[in-house]
Amino acid sequence: MENKREHLGSRLGFILLSAGCAVGMGNVWKFPWMTGQYGGATFVIIYIGFLILLGLPIMSVEYAIGRAAQKSPVKMFEELEPKGSKWHRYWVLAYAANWLLMMFYSVVTGWMFYYFLGMILSKFENKDAAEISGVFGEMLSNPKLLIIATLVVVVLGFAILGFGVQKGLEKVNKVMMITLLALIIILAIRAVGLEGGAKGLEFYLKPSIEPFKEKGVWTVINAAMSQAFFTLSLGIGSIAIFGSYIGKDRSLLGESLNVVGLDTLVALIAGLIIFPCCSAFGVDAGSGPSLIFVTLPNIFSNMSGGRVWGSLFFLFMSFAAFSTILAVYENIVACTMELFSINRKKACISCGILMFILSMPCALGFNVLSGFEPFEPGSSILDIEDFLVSNIALPLGSLCYVLFVSFKNHGWGWDNFINEVNQGEGLKFPYKLRKYMLIVIPIIILITFVMGMIDKFSYLWK
Repeated sequence: MENKREHLGSRLGFILLSAGCAVGMGNVWKFPWMTGQYGGATFVIIYIGFLILLGLPIMSVEYAIGRAAQKSPVKMFEELEPKGSKWHRYWVLAYAANWLLMMFYSVVTGWMFYYFLGMILSKFENKDAAEISGVFGEMLSNPKLLIIATLVVVVLGFAILGFGVQKGLEKVNKVMMITLLALIIILAIRAVGLEGGAKGLEFYLKPSIEPFKEKGVWTVINAAMSQAFFTLSLGIGSIAIFGSYIGKDRSLLGESLNVVGLDTLVALIAGLIIFPCCSAFGVDAGSGPSLIFVTLPNIFSNMSGGRVWGSLFFLFMSFAAFSTILAVYENIVACTMELFSINRKKACISCGILMFILSMPCALGFNVLSGFEPFEPGSSILDIEDFLVSNIALPLGSLCYVLFVSFKNHGWGWDNFINEVNQGEGLKFPYKLRKYMLIVIPIIILITFVMGMIDKFSYLWK
């Protein structure tokens, strides 16, 4: 059966949806601890530079291909490619990567929901640091709890999408994103005003060459480049799908700039919450991935009104994670509808059931299946799923998008891309950037890919 193409109801809905896809745990979880570990303001400046040099043009490419094709990622390249070419084979990477991403993202979003509920129910009050750390371990070791939390995320996500693009996805995401922005501003004002928070702000806002001395210039640059690249969820069609839902009244570089700007704003404000808090309560801001689930609950338990502020923080975290869930679930549903020629309701039900089943290895990887360590000791099934998406699918997928528009005779072509990306009012994509897109960006992507591989497997020769 042929499914009529749905469209978003407003430009605001498009911007908030795209930002919702990009805004997620990469902004409010990974960005703060990466900033803490790699030098504060110095890392942030390099990170923003790579967002402009790398993220902005690739996002414009995804939007342009999506809008021109009016298809989901499994059919976009097939719709636009020259006859006889093989670009359409990209659909396998896109479809598989979206499923893989959500197989662990659904589980971790369940953690956010659990911590939000725990804050409301005073689960962290009157506990010392060791006890709060134990809460995280207890959660991971409880398979029943993780299964239920994941089920809630999956059912809620696909139920919302069942109402359609405008009535379900766009409507709910608007409320979530506007609430998220209000929450993060309120939390930042509270954190910046904490006594003793000035030192954390200085670390976050005042550049220094010390990170280069401590970590090495290349290490800091590569970390910033990787974070900028992965925070926008580029390369697997999660952004391109929304290009297919919008009209041609606005040029796409300007829209990309709006989304990248909003995504970056959320990440930067998240830092304004976390670093003053760490400084005020004498906590190491470079404590790594445990910063959100162990360090911050410790801070909230010692803060005046900590239960309220902790609840608001994890509500914000839940909205950030769930906005990405909705966006990528929608990508999966749209692809499934086109691949199997089924309607939205059937796609949501079948994808929901399959998503829950496929998420179980990650949920059980911390308890029942904890003996499986795919990388170094202590690694889990989540690590291998994240590796396949972050280190392989995202960079290689982005490379496909960039080369597809840059090749004159063997891809969609530069002129076709420029005509599409610049159609409508707004900021125009410079025609003369073709060589930059054809040569420089692929080199940056390949460097990111190779260095990511080296970093991931460095434990083998340590």
